[in-house]
Amino acid sequence: MSEIEVRPLGVDEWEQYRSVRLTALQESPDAFVASHGDEESEPEDFWRARMQRSVRLLAERDGTPLGIASVGVAGEDQPDAAQLFGLWVSPDARGTGVATELVRAGARTAAEAGKRHLLYWVGTDNGRAVAFASGFGFRPTAERRPMRVRSEDDGEEEVAMTLPLLGDRGGVAQF
Repeated sequence: MSEIEVRPLGVDEWEQYRSVRLTALQESPDAFVASHGDEESEPEDFWRARMQRSVRLLAERDGTPLGIASVGVAGEDQPDAAQLFGLWVSPDARGTGVATELVRAGARTAAEAGKRHLLYWVGTDNGRAVAFASGFGFRPTAERRPMRVRSEDDGEEEVAMTLPLLGDRGGVAQF
């Protein structure tokens, strides 16, 4: 089996990103705020603008898309942090290291942009995602926010987890 390759997509590769994103929204509708129906009819301008707002990472093997993730601004109040979001791996590639490679690429992207931390929001009820993030070195912060509301009784929340991008000696951590 060949290696997993992760690369940033350029603005002109919006159609490839759109295709994988729509597949992700259809396959894992509860994992995203947007829905397939929300985004499938969006025009080219929407997708090009989205490509410019954040770095879109594509994981592939032999030219076949395996997963995506994005790295963008964490917030005006956190200028030293980037945020990893929109992480999705195709069902047939789960458990093969694709998510790990996407997170590593996201951490490198953030570090290369001069960021000191990488944030990743994880649903507190998603034990598998919390364990994955913890195993990678992400640690919970005090920040919480409600998950997308599915019903009035939905008390699910997300926790911000942070990954330091600088080692103890001030150098970039190895990913």
